[in-house]
Amino acid sequence: MYITINLNKFSEKNIRYPDMICMDFYNFCEEISKEVNEAVLPLIGTNNAAEIIKMGADGTPTKKIDQVAEDIIIDNFKREKICKTLISEEIGCEEIGGECGTIYLDPIDGTHNAITGNPFYALSVAYAEEGIIKKAYVRDLAHGESFYAIKGKGAYNKGKLVRVSTTDLLEKSTISVYGKKFDPETIIRIGEKIRRWRLYGASALELCYVGCGRLDGFIDLRNTLRVTDAAAGMLFCKEAGGTVTDKNGYPIKFTDDVSCGQCLVATNGLIHKKAIEYLR
Repeated sequence: MYITINLNKFSEKNIRYPDMICMDFYNFCEEISKEVNEAVLPLIGTNNAAEIIKMGADGTPTKKIDQVAEDIIIDNFKREKICKTLISEEIGCEEIGGECGTIYLDPIDGTHNAITGNPFYALSVAYAEEGIIKKAYVRDLAHGESFYAIKGKGAYNKGKLVRVSTTDLLEKSTISVYGKKFDPETIIRIGEKIRRWRLYGASALELCYVGCGRLDGFIDLRNTLRVTDAAAGMLFCKEAGGTVTDKNGYPIKFTDDVSCGQCLVATNGLIHKKAIEYLR
């Protein structure tokens, strides 16, 4: 089944702000997410979902659930020719026939959660022009919740503008922290300062949670985060007033090579400087 929506090349003139649900990009992603959810739902929490289909472009095994979701999305993207280039952790970089723009796609962010039946996994889509992320969409497939952002125009959840938290002390903060398995010292230093640790297992959603104020920060020090994992969530977080940098506090720039990972620190901005100090 294919979805037919007039995308009008994501033209800004079509935006009826702040009624974000009227936007073509949002509507297109919403329809695709429904189709993806219907296809993967029978796989959630099953051994069948974990079947290895191939090695992905990111150098990790592509599970059946990833492949099912990606096939649906790419088929629709190709049909509508919504961008020139599509980059996904499974297929890598592929030209799909559009005139301009790049889509960064993670068909199932939180694959392990989906396989094991833990309800925290998402579809993540970001649209970029000339290397700048312009639009972002993250769909919590387990709970049917959508997060949407457009550069310079804010971040939205359930059709409403959202902002980061107002927590201004690490000692009062709730942060999702990922550290290297055999190098715990760095996260222990900051872990001794923050009030609550969280670790959900789906970075795109966790970045959106920072944007919504559900988390005060998201820290990933594994050096494995890829552009497909982070692009949409980063824009959402920043448009909600958050700060996103590398682990040293400098602007972060991902390569389009999905085999290359990085570290990332995202916070509400108020605790960012102090968080970086402890990470150093």
